[in-house]
Amino acid sequence: MTSDETREPASTLPHATPLLDELESGPWPSFVTGLKRLRDAEDKPFALMMNDLLGQLEHSYEERKGFWKGGTVSVFGYGGGVIPRFSEVADQFPASKEFHTLRIQPPAGYHYTTELLRQMCDVWEKHGSGLIAFHGQSGDIMFQGCSTENTQKAFDEFNEMGLDLGGAGPALRTSMSCVGHARCEKSCYDEVKAHRTVINSFLDEMHRPALPYKFKFKFSGCPNDCVNAIHRSDFAVLGTWRDAMKVNQDEVKVYVADHGRKYTIDSVIAMCPTRALSLNDDDTLDVDNKSCVRCMHCMNVMQKALHPGDDRGVSILLGGKRSLKVGDLMGTMVIPFMKLETDEEFDALVEFARKLIDFFAENALEHERIGECMDRIGLPAFLEAIGVEPDPNMVNHPRTSSYVRTDDFTAEAEKYFERKAREAGLTVAGD
Repeated sequence: MTSDETREPASTLPHATPLLDELESGPWPSFVTGLKRLRDAEDKPFALMMNDLLGQLEHSYEERKGFWKGGTVSVFGYGGGVIPRFSEVADQFPASKEFHTLRIQPPAGYHYTTELLRQMCDVWEKHGSGLIAFHGQSGDIMFQGCSTENTQKAFDEFNEMGLDLGGAGPALRTSMSCVGHARCEKSCYDEVKAHRTVINSFLDEMHRPALPYKFKFKFSGCPNDCVNAIHRSDFAVLGTWRDAMKVNQDEVKVYVADHGRKYTIDSVIAMCPTRALSLNDDDTLDVDNKSCVRCMHCMNVMQKALHPGDDRGVSILLGGKRSLKVGDLMGTMVIPFMKLETDEEFDALVEFARKLIDFFAENALEHERIGECMDRIGLPAFLEAIGVEPDPNMVNHPRTSSYVRTDDFTAEAEKYFERKAREAGLTVAGD
């Protein structure tokens, strides 16, 4: 009997990974270490799968090519939520020939109990690879590495725990909301309620893909935008305020005393992008609230002294996304301010979202985000289609914007304010 005949199958022995080992040599934690830990858990059912996964990954580094292909995998009653991955080199690495990902919706605001986390880990150790990512770009809990056979079994147990599949494919995607008012004093609205109200209203759009391409909601409690809503979502809801920011002058003086006038001027006053702040001789702070653009820098550094105003609500920006057809796009301001406190106001948010999704479904081209659709048809036509009147607050500093005609701006602004006055029942000069 030759030595080749007595050698164990390759998948039962740790694959040599010299290239991956290099990724562990730096000063920072490496994902390779985590994969090896799962591979070396010999008492777990996923150990062989993770061994062959490392082998295939090393092979990809050697060949400078990925060896995964897509396909179709789902669970009963759902058209999306599972990302299928089939290996093109399954003959060399059979234990990881199927390595599907289940996208599971997280709780709004990312509030978990340790008991729930342990239950999720137990399910994935039994049916999957043990590899979990908190969280994907759409906010999903990414349960990575599952065979086709175990996909339904894993989902059934997650579903019994009260969890549901998130979005995948040309559909509404899982939403994200910051921790918000649960812990953050900068919060301007109930992010968790907005998140769950909107997503629960459109679950069918998530589970049964029928849109031209993906559509994402994200909810940030203040202009700090901790969930990257402005540039990573089609429908960004940002908390804001429209009255004066609140200033505690006693705390301003404490801050100046602790840090010094020079530091305060250099690091706070001079950093204001619109020069809306000034420090008085008696170490009190003056704020030109009409010039404030809600950049949040002063509030972030003077946390006890400055806070959002009391007249709080949200701004809605549409069309943010990363690169695709026309490159990166930031969200376009469409609703400068909207109160979001009563049930009726939350219903109005849902109805506006419904109008947007219907417009997107009917007018966008295949594989086109709503931001690219807006870019293609033009903002005036888009606003008219969704029933939103142009508002001067949609434009910042119109005299310096290369996208806005300014020769007739004053006359048009007067017409706008006269129209708003009539709608409010006020008498306008000339009527």
